[in-house]
Amino acid sequence: MALRSSVTSPSDSQSASPLGKSPEPLANLYSRAYFRATWITTALDAGFWTAMKIRRKWLRDIASIVFTAHYLIAAEQADEKVRKVRGTLTVEHLRVSWNKTTTPYLSVLSRLLRPKLTRYPPRAVRIPRPAESSYKEPVNAWLYFDGPLSALKNHTKIVLDFPGGGYVAMTPRHHDDKLLAWAGKTGLPVLSLDYRKAPEYPYPYALNECYDVYHTLVVTQGRCIGLSGRAAPRIVLTGDSAGGNFATGVVLMILQSAGNDPQRWQGQVSLPVPEGLVLIYPSLDMNIGNWMTDDQMALIKDQRTRKTNRNVLRRKSDDYYRLTPQTPHPSDDEAEDPANVEETPFSPLKSPTKEEAAATVAHHTASLASGKPRQLKTRLAVSSMISYFNDRILTPEMMRAMIILYVGPHNRPDFSTDYLLSPLLAPEALLADFPKTFLLTGERDPLVDDTVVFAGRLRQAKHNQFIQRKEIGLLGRKDDFDERDHVEVKLIPAISHGFLQFVGIFPEAWEHVFRCAAWVEEVFESFESGETPYTTRPPSPNSQSKGEGFQRHHRRIPTESSGDEDNPLMMSSATENGHPSRPSRRGRGKRVRHQENRRNRSMVSLVPGDDLMGRRMRGLTGSLMGVGSTGDEGLPP
Repeated sequence: MALRSSVTSPSDSQSASPLGKSPEPLANLYSRAYFRATWITTALDAGFWTAMKIRRKWLRDIASIVFTAHYLIAAEQADEKVRKVRGTLTVEHLRVSWNKTTTPYLSVLSRLLRPKLTRYPPRAVRIPRPAESSYKEPVNAWLYFDGPLSALKNHTKIVLDFPGGGYVAMTPRHHDDKLLAWAGKTGLPVLSLDYRKAPEYPYPYALNECYDVYHTLVVTQGRCIGLSGRAAPRIVLTGDSAGGNFATGVVLMILQSAGNDPQRWQGQVSLPVPEGLVLIYPSLDMNIGNWMTDDQMALIKDQRTRKTNRNVLRRKSDDYYRLTPQTPHPSDDEAEDPANVEETPFSPLKSPTKEEAAATVAHHTASLASGKPRQLKTRLAVSSMISYFNDRILTPEMMRAMIILYVGPHNRPDFSTDYLLSPLLAPEALLADFPKTFLLTGERDPLVDDTVVFAGRLRQAKHNQFIQRKEIGLLGRKDDFDERDHVEVKLIPAISHGFLQFVGIFPEAWEHVFRCAAWVEEVFESFESGETPYTTRPPSPNSQSKGEGFQRHHRRIPTESSGDEDNPLMMSSATENGHPSRPSRRGRGKRVRHQENRRNRSMVSLVPGDDLMGRRMRGLTGSLMGVGSTGDEGLPP
């Protein structure tokens, strides 16, 4: 059964710029409305980057608007300015670009373009940390609720949102359009976190903040934001872009604490899994690779989701045919028919023998002699990040900068195994217990592979669990697996990343804002009607008195030596300034001594001056933070 998803192509999905056919190659991939929006955002970026060096704020704000007006007319100059800046990005460039919507003039313009969504403005709140947290400072957040605070006592449902911003920028107020619409449409309190940003607070600080807020909401039963506390609140997690990474990571941490994972602290009581998960163009994989693996392609090509992923697959095929324009393109039916895929007669992992090579040549010669044109097939598939490398919103240079700044100069994560950094790598045992997940992404998004591959992994894990439960008799023989109970995907044609960020200049995005609100309502309605999937959730901790029994639960990371690279990243405690500190040995002495003995046996310590990888990371982050690209001067120890 196919995923419940639809792909509604706009009538002008292949149109170019608002000024006619554009010489910009990727313009013809976007809808007319979306390209018009990117044309405006490019002018804004160019204008604000041109004015960013002006010291007086009032003059800088005015100059930013003046330069933007110039670049709206001189579009080619705007493209050239943006291209040059993205080649030498720093964290200040990213923040100027993404935080510009709260500058005085753009803020007023945004309010004028926004329809009346709620009667009440957002309220700033501070969420205390749970008593068991390694951190003490409260977490800043904004509460979006269309009603007086006294009315919160009548609610038992919460939408907990983690806003995107490339891990380094943006607050909930930069997402006002989306959050106000959700609060007005659903009538529910929407709590959006203003988590601390990298590089000042590198991984996993922000992830731990998100987890702590969820923990506090559960333990206080919502009293921390004004709920009555008489019943455990039902929570739906949402996140866009980097926030999607945090939302998925929080669910993984909850499930990890509920199982027998070695990273779970002894005596830790599990938290309940949220009711649902809504991910909007999420960033789920920190490995920016060139090629898709066979396993990833198998998930995308699954017969049950082929219709949903049709345009994604066509794009990967077009990457080849653009290089060979004289080669006839296969039709959609031929491309989807597995029988049409021509396999090579020998393994690509070894060199062919003379006999195999001769047989292959004879085979192709006979095909040409037959006079019937054959479809030229390739098994190579380029990742969406490389396929859309020249995207007007999100480029590989920007992704590289965000990842380096988020990880920081002192961390050594294993990008192939750390699934709290790259949730796409999560083990199937955890994915099988995920709540129902909704995913929304543009088909032209450089991160679209993250969405379709993660959805495929969720579907596969749920199906395998269904088969196992059926084999041991927990389910009846007549029960059927319906993947719509577990994952739904919406791929929007002809648009790329970040479309919910500029609904004022891209009005078509309002439809998708309210689609997400409808998904949230669907999750809560399905729970109230008892229509829950067969998956058994971890028990609620309500029996514990205000979190009794919870132990330290944060993400721990090695920060001193590459000798820890062979071990999975653990949960970390941190000092008040956000830098990781050594975990307490209290109650865990044997465990710490065992790890230290293993490190002493397996490695030779390097003095800081000889730590080449550390110097390389400090050099990369230093250039992005404007400290300098050589040496260690001015960098934190």
